[in-house]
Amino acid sequence: MRNEVKSTNITWHEGHITKEDRERLNGHKSVVVWLTGLPSSGKSTIALAVEKALFDKACHTIVLDGDNIRHGLNKNLGFSPEDREENIRRIGEVAYLFTQAGVIAITAFISPYRADRDKARALAGDAFFEVYLKCDLAICEQRDPRGLYKRARAGEIPEFTGISAPYEEPLNPELIVDTGKETPKESTAKVLALLKERGVIS
Repeated sequence: MRNEVKSTNITWHEGHITKEDRERLNGHKSVVVWLTGLPSSGKSTIALAVEKALFDKACHTIVLDGDNIRHGLNKNLGFSPEDREENIRRIGEVAYLFTQAGVIAITAFISPYRADRDKARALAGDAFFEVYLKCDLAICEQRDPRGLYKRARAGEIPEFTGISAPYEEPLNPELIVDTGKETPKESTAKVLALLKERGVIS
């Protein structure tokens, strides 16, 4: 099994600096902002816009983008259900580590399965904000900046979310932004408003 625990004879070492110490130093809380949605729903666009807005407020941020991560850390994973699960497991762990470093981690992953997103939430606890980028499949296909939907419809890309692989909508996300109707600026403003409302930023 991929998630089988094989490490033995290991010990967790507590550091002298806590997450709270880092948050005080940075002047903001550290959280995971988990953007999820269909391909071409605007995840990367919104993630980068939120990051820029937070950076301009002197916040410490990082964007973990699905495609970027697959160039390195997760380059050995495909798009089977098992590989998708491992992809999100790794990102959940990485995002959690960033929160321990006092950073606002913004993830932009399709993350199609609720169970996988719930595991990422369990790691970060109250510091996890699930943001569902709601966008009709027809609109996502119309955008299709890289022509992936067209190739998936032609059978050239197997296990493509929304076409030949499922997407499970969040049941109780912290925020829903309708990227099919809103501008990126409007969607970004809603994410920032959520973070301010929850006391992450001032």
